[in-house]
Amino acid sequence: MTNRGNAMPETAPVNAPAPQRRWWTSWPAIIVASFFWVVPGVVLLWLRRGTSLLVKIPLTVVGFFIFLMVIAVATADDTDEPAGLDAAAQVTSEPSPSATATSPTPTPSNTFATPSASPTPSASPSPSATATPTEPATVSGTAAAALAALHVKPESASSDYEREAFGDGWIDVDHNGCDTRNDMLILRLEEREMSGSCTVLSGRLADPFTGTSIWFERGGASEVDVDHLVALSAAWVTGASEWDYGTRVAFANDPLNLEPVDAGENRSKGDDDAEEWLPPHADFRCQYVARQIAVKTKYDLWVTTGEAGVMEDVLDSCPNQELPAAGDTIVVDITEPAPKPEPEPEPVETSESSGGSNDVDPDYGACYKLPAGKGPYIKGEDPEYEYYQDRDGDGVVCE
Repeated sequence: MTNRGNAMPETAPVNAPAPQRRWWTSWPAIIVASFFWVVPGVVLLWLRRGTSLLVKIPLTVVGFFIFLMVIAVATADDTDEPAGLDAAAQVTSEPSPSATATSPTPTPSNTFATPSASPTPSASPSPSATATPTEPATVSGTAAAALAALHVKPESASSDYEREAFGDGWIDVDHNGCDTRNDMLILRLEEREMSGSCTVLSGRLADPFTGTSIWFERGGASEVDVDHLVALSAAWVTGASEWDYGTRVAFANDPLNLEPVDAGENRSKGDDDAEEWLPPHADFRCQYVARQIAVKTKYDLWVTTGEAGVMEDVLDSCPNQELPAAGDTIVVDITEPAPKPEPEPEPVETSESSGGSNDVDPDYGACYKLPAGKGPYIKGEDPEYEYYQDRDGDGVVCE
């Protein structure tokens, strides 16, 4: 009979093997996973069998804080990086504030300095930066960037253009005793012969418009003109008609807008803008357009659609062409002269006062075309006198 009270209960063998763990829950796998990313390491830690909660919970908390720190650092790096790049770009893009002055040679050069607003007889031009068309990017401080900032509008003006609106000839804007024309000749001409400290009698010009060397002599058949790069009439229809008189006189005498050039090419240019005329010397076109843009920027003039298009085409070959410095602001304290009174028409003598006929002869255009029996005509007596030129000033025409 079986003694149930004293039966021994069945138990597992004392030396039974522990449950088999998978390799990815081993400590080396957990450490490696945590090294690459905290979250997989924590997940594998909790999948590990036989590890006490007193170990899993603290390690999970530590992993959680490590994860937050990594996210915070990554976010801070992403936020700060653009600001650093922008600051570096600003430092890189700012043009140098000074340039080394060099004296020009009689041989024409492809680079011409921007004149200072206060030229002196001893001034020497300094070359501007040479265009580098190999870099297509447009950076701050370039002529292309300044062109993009100009307003684009059609030509318009509040009244008709008159040269007198920009002053009566050249004046001394920098108070050095020399008018602006002579200042520019002194600045650009080499081998100069002077009369006193201001009057240039002769000299050699490296002409930027043609790329040739021109000999200038005062009083002879002038081969050198001082050109307004932005013509006065072109300025008039792109904003200058709204200026006060002093600003227009300053504009006409601002060295930034002036350049001694070949007289023939200057007169060929006339009052054309960049859409209508460019210098025949192609190597000067980038600087020519950049100077015009600098002038328009300084005086807040606009460009027309066609003008802007041609300027963009020129600057495509030299996208890093620097915008010339604006120079000093010129202040001209001058009062606009009163408009000239309209000449009063001379009274026309009637036939009763002149003793002639009621009929007035037609205007034949020239005295030699008068039919027989017509003329002469006397000033103050015959209305026909006004039709013809009194070349000898004796008061009688068609004698």
